[in-house]
Amino acid sequence: MKKNNKVLVISEIGVNHNGKLQIAKKMVKKAADAGADVVKFQFFKTEKLVTTYAKKANYQLKFDNKKNTQFEMLKKLELSFKNFLSISKLCKKLKIEFCVSCFDIESLNLLKKIKVKRIKIPSGEITNYPLLKKIAKMRKKIIMSTGMSTITEINSAIDVLLKNGSKIKDITLLQCNSEYPSPYKDANLLAIKQLKNVFKTSVGYSDHTKGIEASLAAVALGASVIEKHITLKKSSKGPDHQSSIEPNEFKRLVNSIRNIEIALGGGKKIVTNSENKNKKVVRKSIVASQNISKGEKFTLKNLDTKRPGNGISPMLINKVIGKKANKNYKYNETIKI
Repeated sequence: MKKNNKVLVISEIGVNHNGKLQIAKKMVKKAADAGADVVKFQFFKTEKLVTTYAKKANYQLKFDNKKNTQFEMLKKLELSFKNFLSISKLCKKLKIEFCVSCFDIESLNLLKKIKVKRIKIPSGEITNYPLLKKIAKMRKKIIMSTGMSTITEINSAIDVLLKNGSKIKDITLLQCNSEYPSPYKDANLLAIKQLKNVFKTSVGYSDHTKGIEASLAAVALGASVIEKHITLKKSSKGPDHQSSIEPNEFKRLVNSIRNIEIALGGGKKIVTNSENKNKKVVRKSIVASQNISKGEKFTLKNLDTKRPGNGISPMLINKVIGKKANKNYKYNETIKI
């Protein structure tokens, strides 16, 4: 993989800060230390995101089985614009990109006051026409998760973006399964190839599985972006901690991705410099399998193939057979014609 095709690694903090600025900042530092390119948060006004009577999703109930509503749960996880302003300044200091998923237009309008390179459209907002239209008009790079979406729905969302100012080259789609944690059987990583072929866009992977294997496989399949949730502690209370990885594991993920980038190479089968020096050592040459007298004909009985490969290639043995020896050869001596 060429240097300019470096995989963008997003450390998804989401709501794993549990609504506390101090924890959020600590997580930013941990993500930066782990080598992430981007830290991403979820920016929302609870009043604009859910009704007061909305039920929690099944995965939210698993990790927060209190009788409170989704509204009450999210309200506790909400960070203010002032908080995000402070976090973005920290990101600038640590030289890590600050990014957010926006869930409502009010939050999006506030985001304009913070200079961001790109905006994330979460899977749940892919059918939110007003929000898509507003995001497109900002003329930013867009990353859009495609969890729970059909090809038709993805196409409709892209159509809204393109008609309102976005360019296809600025849109990256993420293959995603919107279960937390996602079962491996539902990761469907090969959909990365379909999304690339159908939409002619850059495609990455938003990973909600446990561990890092799915993310690494996605990179090998050509994912240009990897988004993975990070947490300070998987045992923490909250809806997303169980599908997240801790800082040490995130660092291992980043290091593994960088190694895979190098290992993928340039896409052409070549003999590399590192292996070229081994050719003569491990390949074979045609040698005498017994003493051969000058003038004696070479046959399959008096020839053999053995290392090193500094003589005649065994691929040419049919051209050697039948010819007369030009000198006396001892056992194991390399044949020369």
